Amino acid sequence: MYDAAVIGMGAMGSAVSYHLARRGLKVVALERYSIPNELGSSHGLSRIIRLAYFEHPSYVPLLHRAFQLWRELERASGEQLLTITGSLDLGPPGSRVVEGALRSCRAHSLAHEVLDGNAVAKRFPAFDVPSDFQAVFQPDGGFLVPERCTAAHAALAGALGAEIRVGTAATTIEPDQHGVTLRTGNVTLRARRAVVCAGPWTARLLPQLAGVLVPERQAVAWFGVQNPDLFQPRRFPVFILDSGAGIYYGFPEHSVPGFKLGKYHHRGEKVDPETMERRFSAEDEQVLREGLARYFPDACGPLLRGSICLFTNTPDGHFVLGPLPGVPSVIVVAACAGHGFKFAPVIGQIAADLVEHGLLATIFRCTESNGCSARRRVRCSTPLESG
Repeated sequence: MYDAAVIGMGAMGSAVSYHLARRGLKVVALERYSIPNELGSSHGLSRIIRLAYFEHPSYVPLLHRAFQLWRELERASGEQLLTITGSLDLGPPGSRVVEGALRSCRAHSLAHEVLDGNAVAKRFPAFDVPSDFQAVFQPDGGFLVPERCTAAHAALAGALGAEIRVGTAATTIEPDQHGVTLRTGNVTLRARRAVVCAGPWTARLLPQLAGVLVPERQAVAWFGVQNPDLFQPRRFPVFILDSGAGIYYGFPEHSVPGFKLGKYHHRGEKVDPETMERRFSAEDEQVLREGLARYFPDACGPLLRGSICLFTNTPDGHFVLGPLPGVPSVIVVAACAGHGFKFAPVIGQIAADLVEHGLLATIFRCTESNGCSARRRVRCSTPLESG
């Protein structure tokens, strides 16, 4: 009988396994493919991490903790996983991205500057945005290297005693009053709790979530640049750019040649991860070249590399995290919706709380305006800023 069986060893599953193993729990972790791999959502050579979180200010305390845990993982693994470049959130005045970033900065007293389009072009000359654009520059943003992050969590989990089975897919999860039974081909495993971190495959294992977790095909690409010096991390921050017709995101040049660009909800393709098109197509390239032509004319060079990954979207764009309703022995970790990777270590910590204690024991600050200023656990009757 294992204390926990973790299904999926991408960003979330590897972090969950590590935090469980750190606590001395008996863990078995199953990964259908390799660790890491390019078939899910935990690859692409770079992932943004940012504090000026336009999605909602309640994410910011989780992000502060995530930054701490990523630095701890760097020390434990001996690898550089996080590079700070600063982050830019840009768009027309009043855009969701700009207003949301400002709301988070003000709510949490984050260091930031508000720039117009001319100031952006002067400070970061690779950007060519309209002069009436607004931008929020936050100096703590940067990027993570997803493959190395996932491999580091998995390797350290194994070193701490987690039993990691690569090439093993869970086919069914059968909860009962004593725990769960997992079937993996001809092998049957028993665990006190199952933690499902299967990304776009989650709804296949838990059909009751089919209408809640919807996989979407996402494409990113690297393009040749005219002046590589303008796209180096010291001169080019990670960014989120609301064009009014879509939201682009991108990174400085690093690790491989080229400027990496993506567009949220690329072509809006809802897919099955088993049958989806995984080839980067001319149509994918054209979607991104529209953004290049408008905002990054010095990066309209040849296509150097294209990559396909998956978002697993939720109806409101927020995470699904916690016990399956009515089934406390099955914990769902679908911290995704296209913006989850950066949270992996703190989500791992929270999931480990749920396995070990059956509730969230990680402490965050209560932010209700009722005079309560104590640091409280989830038992507090007022909402926690952790969400």
